[in-house]
Amino acid sequence: MPDGSQLGRNASAALVTVPNVITFARLCAVPLAFWLVVERRLDLAFYLFVAAGLSDAVDGWLARRMGGGNMVGAVLDPVADKALLVTMYVTLAAVNVLPDWLAILVVFRDLVIVGGVLVLGVLGHRVAIRPLFVSKLNTALQIGLVAVALAFTGFGLHVPLVVDALVWAVAASTLASGAAYVWMTATLP
Repeated sequence: MPDGSQLGRNASAALVTVPNVITFARLCAVPLAFWLVVERRLDLAFYLFVAAGLSDAVDGWLARRMGGGNMVGAVLDPVADKALLVTMYVTLAAVNVLPDWLAILVVFRDLVIVGGVLVLGVLGHRVAIRPLFVSKLNTALQIGLVAVALAFTGFGLHVPLVVDALVWAVAASTLASGAAYVWMTATLP
């Protein structure tokens, strides 16, 4: 029978996996991304954002290849992704690269979803949120808008029609996604 120290080492080994380290590094990149945007180094923030996206793909691939990942990664990965995306929307709005109303909409949607799940949990309902197609589309559009806004502003490219079209696409998909999740949870048995 393993002693307590061996159990502790096994638990630590399960926490410290390569995918989890990559995910944690992405989470630690959030303050740097914030600082780069505030300092108006949007060119460097663009590279960091792209690197974060690539790291997300790599840690997911590694987790699947190594046996499906673990509970720490399952929680940490979406937290890191959401922290970076929300930080980018709020910060880009604060420096007048994206409209402030859009940042409010993006953050509010996430708060409604998380708040709804928490309230339902407190009321004793087990809620398993499945990613909906509209939500996946919304996430892709949100990521695309941040990348385009960082690149266009950071490298001095001026194509306002592209940014404007993405702003409205993100707004529409954010509203649709939020409404779909509210509808889905409101119709739970």
